[in-house]
Amino acid sequence: MFGAGGGTSSYREIEETDLVLLWGSNARETHPIFFHHVLKGLHRGGRLVTVDPRRTSSAQWADLWLGLDVGSDIAVANAVGREIIAAGLANQEFIAEATTGFEAYRAAVEPCTLAWAEAQSGVPAEAIRELAHAYATAPRAMLCWTLGITEHHNAVDNVLSLINLALLCGHVGRFGSGINPLRGQNNVQGGGDMGALPDRLPGFQHVENAPLRARFDAAWGVAVPPERGWHLTGMFEAMDRGELRGLYVLGENPAQSEADQHRTIRLLEGLEHLVVQDLFLTRTAELADVVLPAAAGWCESDGTVTNSERRVQRVRRAVPPPGAARDDLEIVFEIARRLGADWGAPDPEAVWDELRRVSPAHAGMSYARLEELGGIQWPCWDDQHPGELFLHSRLWERPVVGPRAGFHPCTHEPPIEALDAEYPLRLTTGRRLSEYNTGVQSGAYANPLRRRETLDISPEDAARLGVGEGEVVRVSSRRGAVDVPIHLDDALRPGLTFMTFHFPDDVATNLITIDATDPKAGTAEFKAAAIRVDRLSP
Repeated sequence: MFGAGGGTSSYREIEETDLVLLWGSNARETHPIFFHHVLKGLHRGGRLVTVDPRRTSSAQWADLWLGLDVGSDIAVANAVGREIIAAGLANQEFIAEATTGFEAYRAAVEPCTLAWAEAQSGVPAEAIRELAHAYATAPRAMLCWTLGITEHHNAVDNVLSLINLALLCGHVGRFGSGINPLRGQNNVQGGGDMGALPDRLPGFQHVENAPLRARFDAAWGVAVPPERGWHLTGMFEAMDRGELRGLYVLGENPAQSEADQHRTIRLLEGLEHLVVQDLFLTRTAELADVVLPAAAGWCESDGTVTNSERRVQRVRRAVPPPGAARDDLEIVFEIARRLGADWGAPDPEAVWDELRRVSPAHAGMSYARLEELGGIQWPCWDDQHPGELFLHSRLWERPVVGPRAGFHPCTHEPPIEALDAEYPLRLTTGRRLSEYNTGVQSGAYANPLRRRETLDISPEDAARLGVGEGEVVRVSSRRGAVDVPIHLDDALRPGLTFMTFHFPDDVATNLITIDATDPKAGTAEFKAAAIRVDRLSP
């Protein structure tokens, strides 16, 4: 909607805003550094509202928690939008001057009454109304989301429905008001910024835009292919068709992180050639024809990372890589040399300076300035520019400079897998504070917070099923089954269960998740599988 995949705001603004709306995000556990800034804002008098199927540890800090049914986010967002319009709380000046498509949006949300949304989501109408009025009347408000919004078959529409609310209230493009997708690792943002996307070159420049592409043709001395590539899901679909026969995996463990694990491993095993470059011998690496041992980026490499507030920061090598392990950059340069392209000695600063020449948003970020300023937020246009604290201030210029922001009407769609008599429980997935994803980065280290994998279930459901704390049960979906201990969790409502992916060698959660994917983003619906629970013994 805005042309670049980055959060609009800074951490400082989180501390100074009037309202933080966390939607589909348990940031207290999954983004704890970010949540420290939220807590500072709360201590200064800001309010926190959370929208999440579970009453998470983040929700326990909130003034208001909306415990919606999994997959009903658009229904709630549309009802919030309708209520803001009906109550006369929309920012009409901003809408008229800075946006397009408002009338179509208004018509689309008109049927989405509070009562209708309550029926679709399970959230009381009065709570939805309270959220609408709190967000619309806050002088400044931050809207943040994570995988609770994006790991659905309609992920893109989920995000668009939230951004519609920001446009409706003018909560974007000014200090203390913004929209922020929180990043799960320290350099997820940087990966996208550098062009690790199927349709973008570095600096979010579209590969299908000929004038933008020409800049890279000239810099690299080759013609960049003008067609967008496959995203991750598209790659696996291409493997299934026999079109993708070789795969080079850097720092990823798809054998255990992708949905429907049986299918994933079958496709990886069917490749003609699989190369894995990683710090650890992951389950994916065990399937590989070639494994390239890589350095630890945080202490054995030089370079940069970019965090959720778009801040580029330096990383410095503290110790050399051990044994045969080599820096990722050295490995890539050596592969290029053996393929006939001699790029010289691998120099992280020289690579960064090349980026600065081809990405205008990074032009002013020399290593010297990054050192001097302790990091800089993109865009940073030249050596005098301080970096942008927040994005899209142009929407408040009159007339607006550049394109306006467009409303995108979205329609509520329930999860692909409906609950029925055979599979009556909803499984949603996520992370815990003490672990990370498939456990590759965290599982080998002692942690006093660690508990092994469990099926978290409400006390009401446990009583109905006749199961108790610690009892091992069989959890089945239409794709597979796993045996896992029960954990009673008061944060869960009846009908909702929760698991993580942290211990796949013990409990392969992705054997039972569904690989229904968003057609635009390719994201799998990790948040919404239908399951049943069976006792293994009387």
